Amino acid sequence: MRIAVKIVFLIIILSSVLAQAQTQIRLPNLSDSLFSTYYQQRVSHFKLLPATKNDIVFIGNSITDGAEWSELFADINIKNRGISGDISAGVLHRIGDIGKQKPKKVFLLIGVNDLAKGISTDSIVKNILLVASWIKQESPSSKLFIQSILPVSDRFKKFEGHTNKTDSILKVNSKLNSFASGYGYTFINLFPFFINQQGKLNEKFTNDGLHLLGEGYLLWKHIVFPYVYDLQAKPSLIPLPQQLTWNNGFFPLYKCHSIMVTDNALMKEAEKLKAIFTEKGLQTSISNKAGKDETDIELRLNAQVPGMTDEGYAMNVSENKILLTAKTTHGIFNGIQTLRQLMRDGAMIDACDITDHPTFSWRGYMIDVGRNYMSMKFLKEQIDVMAMYKMNVFHFHATEDIAWRLASKQYPQLTAPENMLRNKGMYYTETEIKELITFCKERYITFVPEIDMPGHSAAFKRAMKTDMQSDSGMLMVKNILKEFCATYDVPFIHIGADEVKITSKNFVPEMTACIESLGRKVIGWQPGGNFTGSTIRQLWMDDNAHHASGNEVQYIDSRHLYLNHMDPLEAVTTIFNRRIADKEKGDATTLGGTICMWPDRAVGKEEDVLQMNPVYPGVLAFAERCWRGGGRSGWVANIDDGDKKQFIDFEGRLLENKKIYFNDKIFNYVKQSDIVWKLYGPYDNGGDLAKQFLPETKKGDKANSKFYKEVTGGTIVLRHWWAPLIKGAIENPKDSTTWYATTSIWADEDGVKNFWIGFNNISRSPATDSPPLDGWDTKNSAVWVNGKLIASPVWLRGGQKGNSEIPLNDEGYEYRSPTKIYLRKGWNDVLIKAPIGSFKGKDWQNPVKWMFTFVEIN
Repeated sequence: MRIAVKIVFLIIILSSVLAQAQTQIRLPNLSDSLFSTYYQQRVSHFKLLPATKNDIVFIGNSITDGAEWSELFADINIKNRGISGDISAGVLHRIGDIGKQKPKKVFLLIGVNDLAKGISTDSIVKNILLVASWIKQESPSSKLFIQSILPVSDRFKKFEGHTNKTDSILKVNSKLNSFASGYGYTFINLFPFFINQQGKLNEKFTNDGLHLLGEGYLLWKHIVFPYVYDLQAKPSLIPLPQQLTWNNGFFPLYKCHSIMVTDNALMKEAEKLKAIFTEKGLQTSISNKAGKDETDIELRLNAQVPGMTDEGYAMNVSENKILLTAKTTHGIFNGIQTLRQLMRDGAMIDACDITDHPTFSWRGYMIDVGRNYMSMKFLKEQIDVMAMYKMNVFHFHATEDIAWRLASKQYPQLTAPENMLRNKGMYYTETEIKELITFCKERYITFVPEIDMPGHSAAFKRAMKTDMQSDSGMLMVKNILKEFCATYDVPFIHIGADEVKITSKNFVPEMTACIESLGRKVIGWQPGGNFTGSTIRQLWMDDNAHHASGNEVQYIDSRHLYLNHMDPLEAVTTIFNRRIADKEKGDATTLGGTICMWPDRAVGKEEDVLQMNPVYPGVLAFAERCWRGGGRSGWVANIDDGDKKQFIDFEGRLLENKKIYFNDKIFNYVKQSDIVWKLYGPYDNGGDLAKQFLPETKKGDKANSKFYKEVTGGTIVLRHWWAPLIKGAIENPKDSTTWYATTSIWADEDGVKNFWIGFNNISRSPATDSPPLDGWDTKNSAVWVNGKLIASPVWLRGGQKGNSEIPLNDEGYEYRSPTKIYLRKGWNDVLIKAPIGSFKGKDWQNPVKWMFTFVEIN
């Protein structure tokens, strides 16, 4: 047998050398008879299993074979291709079958059995590098991760041929690490995580010095988890805590026997944390005392913590304990949301210290259900997302010209179907509103109802047959307010009072006095009505009155925070860079901000509100900014004009949260910070938008092409439709000019890829016209890939005049089928043509959006 093994390795080494000397990598031709019967049994089994896509394959010997990988990760796409006793030659012999399946990822750990058979470290490394080269050649889109050989221990007096090879193991690991970049794989060094103080396999992970116990596999899972799912090395926390220090070691969630609380006020929070454990498939109990030598989590109220705010918390995670401390139950709740994100893999938490608090006290999200009704289930989903990211105000815009959706015992005609223009008969009962208020309170979210007055009140007028500002109308409104305040336990009433001609100067002051007499505070939109000094103003457009008010009036900022106007990629850029209320942090007058969702236009189904608008990516960007404070002065539309380094970091955390927490939700955002464009222009087109210029007529010849600058992003705003308030990529844009943009994109292999492409991201509010039948937009914009013109979509309603009652269908790239483009292996050239005629739209519902989007999506 020893002779046969040596012959095998002689053949492998020779094949490896010859293969690397040739252009085409070839695997050695070995006989099945050279391998064990168990090896043959496993290989024959693997060959007959059904072929599936997007597999993540773990290959190796008995150490890999011993894991229930799909159960460990709760992922059926993770496949075990370990074979007990396998060697690097065995992997070479069967890698062809695995490669044919084009797996998404391959995790390889092999070599300790080779060492036990006397095979040299160089031979093992050459075999593994041949595997890497072959995968790169035959399945270039497959990502290869080569894991270090694990440590061994001779303490158990077993597997003596294996457990005396520590020096050789370290040599192999070092060489595999050094070759990673050149051979196109990622090296994962497992070794240091599994050793004891003597540098041997830690006894808590093994009972024979070579193979792993269950705890060892959970540690293995924790280490490779970010590689399996393309995550960052440490959990991507949103909002990022004010102070965060990562320490050495891990808290084992599977050993957490209890959640300890000594204050009954924290029982509800303990139950919430226990429910998170259950979601992760973990069992724990709630106790009022710590067990001896137990690994546990303690929730503790401490009003004496220096500098701690009511919503702040402190957390220490060590190897055997997690201590979460706060002044209030709200602070504990916020800490639990951070703890949920730290628990991302359900196995272990990285040791750390966190001290955290919000910089703004008001962190809100507004949804307009007056124009488009939303089900209770759909609203609760959005509220749950708010809570997870520590937002604390749910602004409920429930009355509009379209419909009045708040039940009234005194005036039931308000919600009669005949008085609604959309979703007729759909409104919220007293029971449902109370249910929403309770649902919010359980998550430390303040429910803020808006009853719009005296504007946006056509539904009231249809139902009551009078205008709100009439004497009879004012009496009815007061009665509605009294009924509402007597029925619902809410601290604020939002009265709107914007976009209306005030015909009765007493209306707003009288309604304000009425609400305040009922023990509620009043909020109104600014610019808006003739408010009293006690009214909290919610800014909806640029208004400098808040700068001149001294310390008398409180404000909430919602300027340029309307998600329905934003391109999805621009939304995250601009919101992340915002400086809320023009201040670094909140104070007595600057409360914070509210991000708003106004789906003015009719929607076909409620899910379209999330599909057609960047709600969840926008909410997460806003949660980060409102919690942490800071940001840039002015309004940023493009990545390069903001804090690019911080944006790249946030984008990574955003995409990780999308992958882990939104895989069953609509989250229309993709990575864009790695796309760099070269802008060329301006070219004077004299009003002829079809006119061709050098970048278009001599593709690839950039001489005399008027290079302007480089810009970054999937969406590039050349001139913002709200210019000059918001800066675009072009400093001094001129009408009747044409610009071009070029970039290159890489493809691992030939094939069709999906892209978001757009040139006019239609706002979901006004009655904007549909794109023309024969083009991307009315500006004659175009895109080529490798010299081939990419056809615009066959629009469902091409050329249709805008109509607010006709739901959008395919007008935006984020809610139509992606454009499919064939890419060749290697670099592919992209050319964008972006002409402009006049900056003035034909009417206010059709603003000129001079922009383009081009980004690959999965």
